[in-house]
Amino acid sequence: MLIYPLASSSEGNCYIISDGTTILMIECGIPVGRVTKKINLANIDAILITHEHKDHCGYLKQFIKSKQVYATAGTFESKEDEIGLYVYHRNVIEKNKWFTIGSFQIYAFETQHDAKEPVGYFIHSTTNNENLLFATDTFYIKPRFEGINYLMVEANYDVKILEENIKEGKIPSSLRKRLIHSHFEISNVIKFIQANDMSQLKDVYLMHLSSGNSNEADFYNRVKEVVGKDVNVYVCAK
Repeated sequence: MLIYPLASSSEGNCYIISDGTTILMIECGIPVGRVTKKINLANIDAILITHEHKDHCGYLKQFIKSKQVYATAGTFESKEDEIGLYVYHRNVIEKNKWFTIGSFQIYAFETQHDAKEPVGYFIHSTTNNENLLFATDTFYIKPRFEGINYLMVEANYDVKILEENIKEGKIPSSLRKRLIHSHFEISNVIKFIQANDMSQLKDVYLMHLSSGNSNEADFYNRVKEVVGKDVNVYVCAK
């Protein structure tokens, strides 16, 4: 499976995945023009959205004019004022259920975030029989998965760095509660990896690192130590 992270931060998120038959875009938190510098929009079969926050679907109105978009009812309802006219490109999915786009069979699982109806995606390719797990903006992932080949997971912050930043007055203490109850901390990411079947894992993509509360090199090393030398670990660029 081919994976192209186009943007990964609180300023905007967008990722392209392909199994050679179907091309999906996950999130539309960057403008169409930035996407089309990397890929012809006509080649994208559909767009998946995890939740309504601006850095994940701030440019939904631009994309939904021409592309089929899949999201939960709660996500679409949160964007109703922006996309009210574009009903024919909306595809409402139900959390904790499967749906199909081209050669991809997709399971939308519930995530834990301060959004109306957020989800992550477990994506199975019927073309190459590979599985990709995509999870961002969640402080915990309830389901357990088998046969993950590609893991795209948020590694937003390190609680030790966060506490030090609060102590030094670099960020307000009020931010602590939101982060802890809405984003994935690196120690919890590692616990999640250890709790799932990673025997077939090939690549790990660490997404959505906080600019002030993370340490890219440390996160890479800690995850690499857990997954082993035969698994590639990538930190997605902003």
